[in-house]
Amino acid sequence: MDAVDTFIQEKQGQQKLILRHLHNLLTDNPGVSPKLRFKIPFYYRKSWICYLNPVKNEGIELVFLRANELSNEQGLLESRGRKQVKGVIFYKLNEIPEQAIHEVVQEALLLDESIPYSSKRKKFR
Repeated sequence: MDAVDTFIQEKQGQQKLILRHLHNLLTDNPGVSPKLRFKIPFYYRKSWICYLNPVKNEGIELVFLRANELSNEQGLLESRGRKQVKGVIFYKLNEIPEQAIHEVVQEALLLDESIPYSSKRKKFR
């Protein structure tokens, strides 16, 4: 069992169910690999696409790292005061809108394939 599977197995209740479901949804895409970073699961192909973050009250936030470049036509993603990343929080497995999540993931993967990520951070000398 790898580090991400261990992370998921250690959770309880709805968090565990949601994590497992979203993990499978993400890793079913060709070339998408999970890796534990900053103590949470990140998913990447050429660069980091998204991560799964446990939140208070047994929720899981699916966060897209380049969300400011996504269309968000589905209206799912919220910035919560963040400039680049946006996410959606799920508290129950049955509230996950499968089609909408699939569309956002596909757009994020297309962005990762077609436009290389470049950091907007200022470089210090």
